[in-house]
Amino acid sequence: MRRRAQGARGPLERQARAVLMDAGRSLGRLEHFAAREVAAAAEAAIACLEAGGTMYFCGNGGSAADAQHLACELAGRYLLDRPGLAAVALTTNTSSLTAIGNDYDFDQVFSRQLEGLGVPGDVLVALTTSGRSPNVLRAIQAARRLGMTVIGFTGLKGKGFARRCDVALVTPSLSTPRVQEGHIAMGHALCELIEHALFSGRRRPGKRRP
Repeated sequence: MRRRAQGARGPLERQARAVLMDAGRSLGRLEHFAAREVAAAAEAAIACLEAGGTMYFCGNGGSAADAQHLACELAGRYLLDRPGLAAVALTTNTSSLTAIGNDYDFDQVFSRQLEGLGVPGDVLVALTTSGRSPNVLRAIQAARRLGMTVIGFTGLKGKGFARRCDVALVTPSLSTPRVQEGHIAMGHALCELIEHALFSGRRRPGKRRP
């Protein structure tokens, strides 16, 4: 126990403080850098859900985990005890992912699903820290053809990706961990704004479209 306590006050603690300070500075920049875009993304999502539409989420690796995280916050609950919202992560059906990847190409694992599920007025939430993920870019193309709105999450490396989106939530960092931390912070803010608007205000989600 003594050895562990001494270690906690030594180099590892200094490294931990440095990492946490860097993360805190990165998150602190989001208020000035992305608040307007988070509000715009919330407005698009609220309009979709009010009209009975569905939100679809996609990403790879850590962004796949973030896609599932944000979809479940809406489908289940975030802060309020309220009805579930139509939010689907395109990363979770392993049979579809492996079948499409095997029979077609991994670049199509999200776009093929959207072709069968998406309709005009739905929203695609696309996450890529680099902005270069081919399957996420293909999903955006499919969403455009279907008349969907695209909300993108990326970092400073994803400027080209951001231009493809209706609303881009950009973490102002080149570091993948900092970008992912920003995505969850902005994603949580998005969930809170949606939930508050639909269940604490006068607006209400519409009936699911058949």
